[in-house]
Amino acid sequence: MLGARAVKRIGYGAMQLAGPGVFGPPKDRAGAIAVLREAVASGVDHIDTSDFYGPHVTNQLIREALFPYPNGLVIVTKIGGKRGKDGSWLPAFSPKQLTDAVHDNLRNLGLDALEVVNLRLMFDPHRPAEGSIEPFLAVLAGLQQKGLVRHIGLSHVTSAQVAEGRRICGIVCVQNLYNLAHRDDDALIDELATAGTAYVPYFPLGGFTPLQSAELSDVASKLEATPMQVALAWLLQRAPNILLIPGTASTGHLRENLAAGALELSKKTVRVLDRIAGEVAPAGD
Repeated sequence: MLGARAVKRIGYGAMQLAGPGVFGPPKDRAGAIAVLREAVASGVDHIDTSDFYGPHVTNQLIREALFPYPNGLVIVTKIGGKRGKDGSWLPAFSPKQLTDAVHDNLRNLGLDALEVVNLRLMFDPHRPAEGSIEPFLAVLAGLQQKGLVRHIGLSHVTSAQVAEGRRICGIVCVQNLYNLAHRDDDALIDELATAGTAYVPYFPLGGFTPLQSAELSDVASKLEATPMQVALAWLLQRAPNILLIPGTASTGHLRENLAAGALELSKKTVRVLDRIAGEVAPAGD
């Protein structure tokens, strides 16, 4: 579930549709449009984006490719950052910046209300860092009360910040870095699963540094799948509340990612993959 809507477990992340470094326009605009249309035609009903991708680029592409949007399509965006003229990633947390970001997303997506908005914390750009989120989340909750935002999520946050957020407003999803090799959120995922809250790992395939592992490649070879398909399948079996948003600018890779949903991993295979992160398999796996 994402807010009030049930979605399929593999969605699509639009970040890679912008230019190099997620900055500027794509090299192949027609190709980017084709990927978005292929995703929806293939049954994707959850697209992740942000107006600071580009900036503005991915949202404008989504609107060009898909508007008017099909019934059931959930577009999730995020606020809390901006791009410098040099492409740098900068925090943007003042009340005006957060409010303007919501309006920018509404305008560029062509929507009257945003279904889900994630507040992206940037206290430390490299890892979640402690600090109160109340001043920022209160702004977003206020925009929700005005009807501009239907549901609120959190991104790049700690367990303590999730708990604080729940005291302020409903939290429908958490979006943090998590994949086969980066498993700091194991306990948080289990906690959110118990609460029925979606966990949406960003960089599920490693992001700018794709996952590489001899064990992963060996498993993929035995299953006649790609390593990335195995990595996605592992995430789907890790916990029932995990929703995936792998990104790509290629229709071929998009099809491969979606096919990972049909890949079944045995318990023995899961144990082999769990060792990649050097951790014991989570309880219940």
